[in-house]
Amino acid sequence: MADTFSDGLWAFVVIGGFIILGLAIAFAKLRNRSSPEAKRRTEEATADLYVREEAERRRS
Repeated sequence: MADTFSDGLWAFVVIGGFIILGLAIAFAKLRNRSSPEAKRRTEEATADLYVREEAERRRS
């Protein structure tokens, strides 16, 4: 009887851990979304950095 209880408990722990991990990943993914404005600013800053680096490289 004790063996059946421990097997059931172990199954519960494994399944529960899987569910908790899935929820944590979903929460993190939803929380780390960036807005279109933030994406636009990032792309603009990256393009500006490339232009400045290219100009600096040509001066050398």
